[in-house]
Amino acid sequence: QAQLVESGGGLVQAGGSLRLSCAASGSIFMIDAMGWYRRAPGKQRELVAVITSGGSANYADSVKGRFAISRDNAKNTVILQMNSLKPEDTAVYYCNAGYRTMAWGRSYSTWGQGTQVTVSS
Repeated sequence: QAQLVESGGGLVQAGGSLRLSCAASGSIFMIDAMGWYRRAPGKQRELVAVITSGGSANYADSVKGRFAISRDNAKNTVILQMNSLKPEDTAVYYCNAGYRTMAWGRSYSTWGQGTQVTVSS
């Protein structure tokens, strides 16, 4: 099993920045896609950004131009740089990773515990 450990959440003023990180560990041969999701109070969980093993990124329309996702394959880490934060970005942010334990093995998916991001006006 693989585990994801998230960090970097906190309380910031509108217009500020935060940098979230997620490090994967455990029985991992290769991590495929990694992404960040968020759930705001009263709303469904939504995809924020995802990045493939090759570095191609996709973003939710609401964060385009403000957030940037990146990954360090050597460290099995994914980063979400959040700039120009808005109160609407307040949510619990979750890291997700698709991975496999063998080259030709089945794929697995695992989630981090979540980290709170609060943006005040």
